[in-house]
Amino acid sequence: MKYVIVGGVAGGATAAARLRRLDEECEIILFEKGDHISYANCGLPYFIGDVISEKKSLLLQTPISFGNRYDVDVRVKNEVVDIDTENKTVNVKNLLNGKEYQEKFDKLILSPGAQPIIPPLVGIKSERIFTLRNVSDTDRIKLQAVTQFNQLKEVVVIGAGFIGLEMVENLHALGYHITVIEKARQVMPNVDSSIAAAVQKELKNHNVTLLLNHEVKSFETEADRIRIDVGKVQKIEADFVILSIGVKANTKLAEAAGLAIGQHGIQVNEYLQTSNSDIYALGDAIEFPHPLSGIPYCNFLAGPANRQARICADNLVLENKIKYNGSVATAIAKIFNLTVGSTGLSERYLQQHNIDYLTSITHPFSHATYYPGAKQMTIKINFSPESGQLLGAQVVGEEGVDKRLDLLASVVSRQGNIFDLIDIEHAYAPPYSSAKDPVAYAGYVAENILTKRVVPMQWHELKAILAQNNWQDEYFLLDVRSAMEVKNGMIEGAVNYPVDELREFVDDIPQDKKIIVYCAVGMRGYIASRILMQSGFNQVYNLSGGYKTYQLMKN
Repeated sequence: MKYVIVGGVAGGATAAARLRRLDEECEIILFEKGDHISYANCGLPYFIGDVISEKKSLLLQTPISFGNRYDVDVRVKNEVVDIDTENKTVNVKNLLNGKEYQEKFDKLILSPGAQPIIPPLVGIKSERIFTLRNVSDTDRIKLQAVTQFNQLKEVVVIGAGFIGLEMVENLHALGYHITVIEKARQVMPNVDSSIAAAVQKELKNHNVTLLLNHEVKSFETEADRIRIDVGKVQKIEADFVILSIGVKANTKLAEAAGLAIGQHGIQVNEYLQTSNSDIYALGDAIEFPHPLSGIPYCNFLAGPANRQARICADNLVLENKIKYNGSVATAIAKIFNLTVGSTGLSERYLQQHNIDYLTSITHPFSHATYYPGAKQMTIKINFSPESGQLLGAQVVGEEGVDKRLDLLASVVSRQGNIFDLIDIEHAYAPPYSSAKDPVAYAGYVAENILTKRVVPMQWHELKAILAQNNWQDEYFLLDVRSAMEVKNGMIEGAVNYPVDELREFVDDIPQDKKIIVYCAVGMRGYIASRILMQSGFNQVYNLSGGYKTYQLMKN
């Protein structure tokens, strides 16, 4: 059996290695149009920022070492330009000498990855504009931009997704002042606004300039600088620009070969087989139904690509025995002192696709507060109002975020519910967690909402209410924090009855109004809500995430 693989990064190289482990006798040819295979592309920003000092640390295998270990014919700087599905051949161009040749295959694996989105703007081809997708891009940024284009010590990063913000941190470490331009109204458009707000605050704390809800119009390059026109403000001058507005599936080769292409990428079945039974595809180039919504999408993450590669190789050798179940898109990033991550479906996605949901925001600590160094985090979960199925979760904080995100992702991926969060058995010792872990705590809060022991109100709902001129005719806003906390600020129009004294003031609270309760993060608000609901008040709402979330979001 002769296998030909197109693309030699995470997916293609993993598939080749797995094929060899399963079949010592087969012939494997791996084509990669770039200079490198099997490199750690997620580590590229950290090499630019000198966190990773040696480039060789990112090169997990060289073409020679990989070829020798797995007996694979590795051909870098060779681009597959055409597929003849009828004769089962690929046309290949040697990029070193320009010559083209053919290679036959029995089975073909496509792992061409994704390509950066580059809008057709005036000046976009400037030598001072860089994208970051591979090792060669990294070399250009490291050698050309950082060492040569540094007269002003100003950099503009266009796009505030995960990669863009990782670049912000690493360029900031080199001494640059960074301006971030983002078309959306928030950074990290794939997470919800209450999580993004914490990231925005962290960026501002590090003197990063944020131009949100701004769109680049054009570029103008002079001898020693580049000007970026964003329309709403004066033109911004910088040493160079990092363009990070996203990627799209590289489907050009598959489309030319007549393979079925979906709305986002190459269509594959559950065995990762394309519309041609002898051709399989994986990685960034494919679309696959989301396990929760059933809607096809592209998942530009290394973890799923590696899993797909293993499954794909198994199915080629074992003739379609293993199904790929999809990915819930679990992602994480370090942004200065914060870690932010998400899994499953965001609130924005749920709204766009008319999926009913409830949401909850909690602010637990990373470990027992009596043990030194506990850090507060934010956990936001979205869940079904009927079954309690966990639809998505997002976490941001300084410590313990990755651990909690992984636990949440495991429940989301197996389509578990909020009760599963409560039932997870956590490792507990004061330096690592609390007896009631933050994930369990999020589950308890969600259970109270689902069983209607408390009715949450979101920050944006309260903001809309307070914008009404006569809101106090219908609502009574109750602050149940301590008098000391209130001295440091409270929501205008609120009345303060501390929760420990609330029973003494029950008769002073109007029965004919809707009561909105809030505390610092929601816990005391829940206690106050239970007191009022069991004292004859029929319409009581607890502000989700409390004063902490409201203050972060109100502006």
